[in-house]
Amino acid sequence: MNNLLDLQAQVAGLLTQVDAPARRRLAREVAITLRRSQAQRIAQQRNPDGSAYAARKPQLREKGGRIRRAMFARLRTARYLKQRADADGAVIEFTGRVLRVARVHQFGLRDRVRRNGPEADYPQRQLLGFTEAEERMVLDLVLAHLGG
Repeated sequence: MNNLLDLQAQVAGLLTQVDAPARRRLAREVAITLRRSQAQRIAQQRNPDGSAYAARKPQLREKGGRIRRAMFARLRTARYLKQRADADGAVIEFTGRVLRVARVHQFGLRDRVRRNGPEADYPQRQLLGFTEAEERMVLDLVLAHLGG
């Protein structure tokens, strides 16, 4: 988290010299690139620090012949993982009904397995967060934008 604050401090000084429409274009480019990167990392089942997501708990009843899907296959689609950008910044967020599921996994909370079903403790799986590569990528985008 300190790296992100350091990055923000470095970039903020440079961006004060740029007009609002150019900042908006840059923020949009950063948001799109970050959204794509976050979706790829979720598909790889990795936390921002590079560790693997905690494995699913074994199911009591396994349906025979069922094809198992990776966790969060629908959450990482553009329908639910959205990006927003304006002259003041860029935001990557989950929207709609999946926001609750994403929050439970992001912070490792307790939730119902299904409606009116039993409650379970979910391990923390950081869906959103900055990797070192993404921090470098943002800084490179800003520097390229300022240089060109």
